[in-house]
Amino acid sequence: MKSLRPLLIVATIIALIIVLFISLASKQKMVTVMEDNIGKQPIPIILNHFQDSDCGMVIDSVEYASQVIAPDGKTWFFHDHGGMIKWLEQKSFKKDAIIWVHSLDTQKWIDGRQAYYTRDEITPMEYGFGAYENPKADRIGFDEMRLYTLRGETMANPTIRQQLLRTKKESNGN
Repeated sequence: MKSLRPLLIVATIIALIIVLFISLASKQKMVTVMEDNIGKQPIPIILNHFQDSDCGMVIDSVEYASQVIAPDGKTWFFHDHGGMIKWLEQKSFKKDAIIWVHSLDTQKWIDGRQAYYTRDEITPMEYGFGAYENPKADRIGFDEMRLYTLRGETMANPTIRQQLLRTKKESNGN
């Protein structure tokens, strides 16, 4: 009996650890895609609960977040607009998708195809695109942002990054 006691203690500890991990996993279910968004409206992102559909990272800020809704109502989430563009480019529904982006100037979800973008922001995946509802001289449209992303002309490219930051510095009068 004495030789079984340590074995039972170890088995009990292992069982408790397994139960603990299972309960944590069930509470931590990450959202990568939602179904049945028939109204095709933006879904409120719960920080640290949603996962980027392109890179898999946890979305911990909505600042540069975007959402893509397929014609069937499936919705995917992204924490960097450049990643969203690259992901969407591979989808058969890319022209029919509804795109929502979080606007930095109005702090609301806006139509991504109607948004205006800056190129020199510090974004989670270093693409550099910030979305805005209101136009300004240094902002570009969706199609131009898409082309820059697909050509790799983003802040993630060291040469482009240097050019963009130099231009920003010059426009600020420094």
